Amino acid sequence: MTTDELPPQFEPSTVESTVYQMWMAQSAFAADAAQSVRSGGARQPFSIVIPPPNVTDVLHMGHGLNNTVQDVIIRWRRMAGDETLWVPGTDHAGIATQNVVEKLLAKEGLTRFDVGREAFVERVKAFVDSTGCTILQQLRAIGSSCDWSRTAYTLSPTLSRAVREAFVRLWEAKLIYRGHRVIHWCPRCLTSLSDEEAEHHDASGTLYHVTYPLADDPSRAITIATTRPETMLADVAVAVHPDDTRYRDLVGKSVMLPITNLTIPIIADEYADPKFGSGAVKITPAHDPNDFEVGVRHHLTMPVVISAGGMMEEVADADGRVPASLRGLDRFEARERIIELLRASGHLAKVEQHQHAVRKCYRCETVIEPRLSDQWFVKMKPLAEPALQAVRDGRVRLLPERWHAVYVHWMENIRDWNISRQIWWGHRIPVWYCDGCGAEPIVARDDVTACPKCGGAVRQDDDVLDTWFSSQLWPFSTLGWPDENAPDLRAFYPTDVLVTGPDILFFWVARMIMAGYFFMGDAPFHTVYLTGMVRDMDNRKMSKSLKNGIDPVDVVRNFGADALRYTVVSSLGLGTNVMLDPNNLEQSFAPGRNFVTKLWNIGRFLLSNVGDAAVERLDAISPERLTSADRWILARLDAAVIECDASLGPPRPTHDGKWLESERYSGLRLMEYAEAARRFTWDELAAWYLESTKSRLLDPANAKDAAVARAVLAHVFDASLRLLHPVVPFITETLWQRLPGRRDGETLARAAWPASRGAAPESAAEFERVRDAAVRVRQLRAEYNVGPGVAVAVSIRPSSSAMRATFAEFAATLGKLPGVRAAVSQVNAAPNEAAAHAMLADGSELFLILAGAVDLQKECARFKGELAALEKQLASLRGRLANSGFVERAPASVVDAERQKERDWSLRSEQLHEKVAALCGG
Repeated sequence: MTTDELPPQFEPSTVESTVYQMWMAQSAFAADAAQSVRSGGARQPFSIVIPPPNVTDVLHMGHGLNNTVQDVIIRWRRMAGDETLWVPGTDHAGIATQNVVEKLLAKEGLTRFDVGREAFVERVKAFVDSTGCTILQQLRAIGSSCDWSRTAYTLSPTLSRAVREAFVRLWEAKLIYRGHRVIHWCPRCLTSLSDEEAEHHDASGTLYHVTYPLADDPSRAITIATTRPETMLADVAVAVHPDDTRYRDLVGKSVMLPITNLTIPIIADEYADPKFGSGAVKITPAHDPNDFEVGVRHHLTMPVVISAGGMMEEVADADGRVPASLRGLDRFEARERIIELLRASGHLAKVEQHQHAVRKCYRCETVIEPRLSDQWFVKMKPLAEPALQAVRDGRVRLLPERWHAVYVHWMENIRDWNISRQIWWGHRIPVWYCDGCGAEPIVARDDVTACPKCGGAVRQDDDVLDTWFSSQLWPFSTLGWPDENAPDLRAFYPTDVLVTGPDILFFWVARMIMAGYFFMGDAPFHTVYLTGMVRDMDNRKMSKSLKNGIDPVDVVRNFGADALRYTVVSSLGLGTNVMLDPNNLEQSFAPGRNFVTKLWNIGRFLLSNVGDAAVERLDAISPERLTSADRWILARLDAAVIECDASLGPPRPTHDGKWLESERYSGLRLMEYAEAARRFTWDELAAWYLESTKSRLLDPANAKDAAVARAVLAHVFDASLRLLHPVVPFITETLWQRLPGRRDGETLARAAWPASRGAAPESAAEFERVRDAAVRVRQLRAEYNVGPGVAVAVSIRPSSSAMRATFAEFAATLGKLPGVRAAVSQVNAAPNEAAAHAMLADGSELFLILAGAVDLQKECARFKGELAALEKQLASLRGRLANSGFVERAPASVVDAERQKERDWSLRSEQLHEKVAALCGG
């Protein structure tokens, strides 16, 4: 297609898929491990692992934002000459995926227990096989330049082997143990959750004050405050602080537990806070993690009275604690019934509203039930120490920097991680038991078929591992670990940048850093870029439940991937949220759509001026052949490249694997980078240089100068497309392919990133003076109401002989520059006729001839009228300021404001006097 055949409008629906197919056909995104310097090659490696979306996911705007950021970074480094690898893949998402399939079964009137474990797992596999690639295809649609030949999956045989290896190594290091403890339990998902998965939600609840009578003197009682009265059926003690004098004589006595009438002891423990409520607290070890610790210290029994499904039942060691009238009730129904019983028996002392934090399941938002259970745990403190130090000493940086303190606080207070889940979809825990000889649990890398001690039958642990257990290995399991000689592992680990959201800083990021140090001896990346969230215009996070989301596929279909990408990048301050209106996609993505339209128009216009014939190489053109406009645009290109590089920042630490303090929070200012590239292309190349070269390009008498103009124009447009490519890859690739001299097989995705030519800034000074003159002409035209179609003569009195030569050179083209629409009549004298006057930055004087361009009498009258009105107001204001009574009595802020107004009006008066003199002759 020649430049003349470029369509008048960019059609992303047809162009983008064709461009992506070209990239795939040319293996433009494929990484070669052998080229990495770590493998003996010549290129610096640069790698990113994608935060693996759930295998059941479809693309949402959070994915659109996150993956666009990753793609901008990886395209930048690919063009900069690094051997780049962006690893794509998906997560099996244990709880989420199982929930989806269980809902499908429910529509058939079945549960997973009806179909059995093996059949259920096969059903989930079939479901995943039918839907699992959807989001990966959608990521292609937004331009993600992943190496798709390396697509990973957390439940694939290769990564499953890595999970087994990780579990066994942690077990051998005595960092994994089986514990009987209170954990977070989801009655809906029927599984335990980690601390991070049980999210805090502020809620308005009720605080119930219940009296517990003394067993030997019912006339006396201890009042206990609780928000969960249904758990009192499992109370085994009442605790008071050992220094609380109010209860010192009661320690060792017993109280009657209302409803059940059981006697429970009064114990002394520092857990009780004398300043909170009555200073006494009920102890329910099986249903509260803090109470559990008290129970362990005092060797208390731990009855469980709430079932896995959240029903009131005697589960373990309850011994008739749940009355028949409450059995089988949902925990919240039972709460209301228990309150009625307490009120009827006279044990309900008071009820009051209470604001508190309620934990909910991060998947289904069911209220969590603390519950005593046997679970597998990982000891975290030994793993956390090197990961904490890595952030403190600058080996790993968190952007934006405000997350540094959050990370440190969490790591300093880290708790053991509950890694077992009572579901069927996931990596089954590699532990086997022999019921015959009662041998110790067998932990093995390979399946165990018989007890190694007695040869008897064995059974595997029913639980599966928390999904995040496999995800923590992602930066190295995807590269071939545990095979330490795997080519990708040797070439690309550690990776470089992780791009993700702050909501999984602890779910995933911190655990990856800990796993990297334990299994690989090094952090898995040096930079964590935490993006903001995509929110609606009411600042609400976009979500399915709120029905306020935006489908990126709809955006791509209507406006194109480049429009989506530019919109999010151009509004993406480091760590700030992106605000979009789900009810008005046209308005939300107007910045990107307008950008693409403008760039296409610039490209068509510029390419039509450059033509299809070969152009001279810029380095073959001697400096004396360059005009001041040529030197200016090349200097501005250098400045743009430098600004883009500074905004993107150093790609990796520059000092012994650590970030210097000066670099620790620098770079990856993608919004600033995108604006620098846009500003050069719009405001300098298109708006000024292209306009200034038109006459040179079309001058048949000076073919050599036209050749220079073509060469410079082609060079700077080529560079601007390279700068913009990471943000808007489809349109830039399309236009770049039309530049003269392109060879078959060349692609912008693999082209070199622009480098500064070292042009001295002063080389741009001459043309800057011309730009200054053009801007002042445009301003004067607006001030004096000169119509847009009116040609106005301009006269310039140069400040020096050098400036006289500069303005003389551009006398023919100055009037053609944007916003000028004027002809320069002379460059060395002041006019004798009505003219507007302006001083230029270099000291030259510019005159805009007004005679014949405006109605002098009308404009003279307008300015005189405005001046008269202003002088009247100014006289009144000055009189007020001269009044000592006003100045002394009025607030200082009011007086200061009036004085500032007097200065502003005085300046405006001077300007109007000049205008009247210019138009009216006096």
